[in-house]
Amino acid sequence: MSQSPYALLQTIDDPADLRRLPRAELKRLAAELRAFVLDSVSKTGGHLSSNLGTVELTIALHYVFDTPHDRLVWDVGHQTYPHKILTGRRERMATLRQLGGISGFPLRSESPYDAFGTAHSSTSISAALGMAIAAKLVGVQRHCVAVIGDGAMTAGMAFEALNNAGVAEADLLVILNDNDMSISPPVGALNRYLAQLMSGHFYAAAKNVGKTMLRPVPPLLELAKRFEQQAKGMVVPATLFEKFGFNYIGPIDGHDLDSLIPTLENLKELKGPQFLHVVTKKGQGYKLAEADPVAYHGPGKFDPAVGLVPPAVAPRQTFTQVFGQWLCDMAAQDERLVGITPAMREGSGMVEFHQRFPARFFDVGIAEQHAVTFAAGLACEGLKPVVAIYSTFLQRAYDQMIHDVALQNLPVVFALDRAGLVGADGPTHAGAYDIAFIRCIPNMALACPADERECRQLLSTAYAQNHPVAVRYPRGAGVGVAPLSDLEGLPFGKGEIRRLRRGHAGEAPETAPRIAILAFGTLLYPALQAAEALDATVVNMRWAKPLDEDLLLEVAASHDALVTVEEGAIMGGAGSAVTEALNAAGLLRPVLQLGLPDRFIEHGDPAKLLALQGLDAAGIERSVRARFELPAATV
Repeated sequence: MSQSPYALLQTIDDPADLRRLPRAELKRLAAELRAFVLDSVSKTGGHLSSNLGTVELTIALHYVFDTPHDRLVWDVGHQTYPHKILTGRRERMATLRQLGGISGFPLRSESPYDAFGTAHSSTSISAALGMAIAAKLVGVQRHCVAVIGDGAMTAGMAFEALNNAGVAEADLLVILNDNDMSISPPVGALNRYLAQLMSGHFYAAAKNVGKTMLRPVPPLLELAKRFEQQAKGMVVPATLFEKFGFNYIGPIDGHDLDSLIPTLENLKELKGPQFLHVVTKKGQGYKLAEADPVAYHGPGKFDPAVGLVPPAVAPRQTFTQVFGQWLCDMAAQDERLVGITPAMREGSGMVEFHQRFPARFFDVGIAEQHAVTFAAGLACEGLKPVVAIYSTFLQRAYDQMIHDVALQNLPVVFALDRAGLVGADGPTHAGAYDIAFIRCIPNMALACPADERECRQLLSTAYAQNHPVAVRYPRGAGVGVAPLSDLEGLPFGKGEIRRLRRGHAGEAPETAPRIAILAFGTLLYPALQAAEALDATVVNMRWAKPLDEDLLLEVAASHDALVTVEEGAIMGGAGSAVTEALNAAGLLRPVLQLGLPDRFIEHGDPAKLLALQGLDAAGIERSVRARFELPAATV
C-alpha cells in the first residue's frame, strides 16, 4: 500500500504537534502543506495564489511562537489557509466557504487560533497593537504578531497604527509579507520608493562591495547572497520604518525556513516594536499560479494538472462587465470622465478602461477614504469622477461620502459592485447596508437596477446628474436582459408598473386583499414569479432614493396592502423609505418588508442563501400568504 502524500501533515492536528517536529522535517512538511492547499482549493474554489505564498511563513510562525497564547493576526485573511490546516481544520477544508463550512477568512468563533477576524485589509497592526497593550496592562507575557501584505500597507490605517505603535512602548512584531502583488498590482509612492531603493545606486554599490570582499572565497557564495539581503536592510530601515520607532530587519526570503526560523527566534527575544520584511512569491510552487497570480487569486474548481480553462459555453455577461463596458463607452463620449478604484481594477471591471484611457484611470491603492475625497477634488474642478467600489468597502469611506461629496453636492458617481449577498466570501463582504446608509444622506440618490439593461441605463442617468448618485448592483450575472448599445438613461427617480393584478369578478376585498409588490433591484424577477401565483401587482421601483412617490401613492390608493422586496438590510432600507412616505402622505396601508434580517448572513451558495432568507420566488409567495392570511396555492 502506497504511503499518503500527506503522511507528515496528517500528524499535525495543532501547532503543538508542529513544534515537536525536528527542524529538519519542516521542509518536507512545507512541501506537503503546499500540495494539500493546491489540491484542496482545486476542489472547493477559493483563494489560491496568496496561500501558496505563505506556506513557509505560516510554519515558521507557529513553530516559533506559542499560539494561541501568543496572538497571530493575519492581514488580509485570505492568506490563512495554511494557518487553518495547521490549527486543526485540515479535514474541514473540504467545506471551505460552503454553507455550514469553515470561513475563507480568520473567524474568532471558528478557532482560538484565529485571534482576530480580518477580511477587510489593513487592520492587523491596529488590532495586534491593541492586543499587545492589553497584555501589558493585565500583566500577561505574550507575543503579538501582525502579518500584513504590501498591498495592505498602502492604506492609511496601517500607517496610523505604525505611528501609534512606535511610541506605545508595546512588544509588537509587524511582518511585511512583500510579494509585490496585491489583488491588483500594488501602486503608490511607497511601493515605488521601495522598488527604487532596492534597485538604486546605493544598494547596487553595497551589493558590489559585498561581491568584491567575498570574491577570493568562492565557496562563500551563499554568504554573499545573505550579504545582499543585509545590504537591502541597511538601506531601507533608516529611510522609513525606523522613523516610526521600529527596529527594522530584512528583507529576508519568506520561503527559506533556515532564514525565517532563526530570525523569528531572535526577534522573539527583543522588546519594543519590531518590523520584519519578508519577501515571498504568490503562487509559489505551482508554476501556473506563479505565472498568473491574478487569475489564480480566487479561482473556482479546477484540475491542477490542467489549470484554468475557459468554460465550454460562454457565461452570461456579469453586472461588473456591464459597468466596465459602460465606463469605456461613456469615457469615449465625454472627456471629463475619470475612473477611480481603490485597488480593485480587475474586480470592478476596469481593465479595459485602464488600457484605453490610462491617463484618466486612477488606482489609489487600498485607500477608500482617499478615493472618495480625491473624487471630490476632481469634481470641484469640473471633471466627472466615477468611483468603482464594492459596497462593503464604501463603508470604510462613509465620512468622506457625507462630508466631502454630499455636503458639497458634488457630481460623483458611485458604482457599487457586490451589493447584496456575495456568496462564498460571506458577511465581511456582503453589501447589505448601502441602501440604509446612503438614503439618509442629503443630496445623495441611489438607483437599484433590476437587470443588466437597466444597470447600463441607470449608470447613464446617474452620470447625467449634477449631484452625487450611487448605482448598486450585485455580483455575477443577472437574468440575461441584454444591454442596449446607446447611452440613453431612464427617467430620474421614476419607477414602472411591471405587472397589474388581474382581479376576479365579484371578489370581496376583505377576503381577497389587493396586493402590490414593490421590488428594488434584481429581486424584481422572483417577485414577478411570486406575483403570478398571488395575482399581485408588481412595481419595479428602480430608485431607493428618491422614491417615485407619485407612483407609490397611486399604487397604494388602489391596493389594500403593500410588500417591499430588497436585497439589503430591512432596518432603514427601501421598505422603511416606503413606510415613511406613506406616513407622510397620511395614507395607512399594511406593509410587509422583505429583505435581509438583523443578523449577519454566513457564507454559501448565493441562491441558497437568498432562499434561506425567503427572498426567492417561493419564499416571497410564502411570506405574503402568511402575513395576509391568504389560502395556500392550489396545484
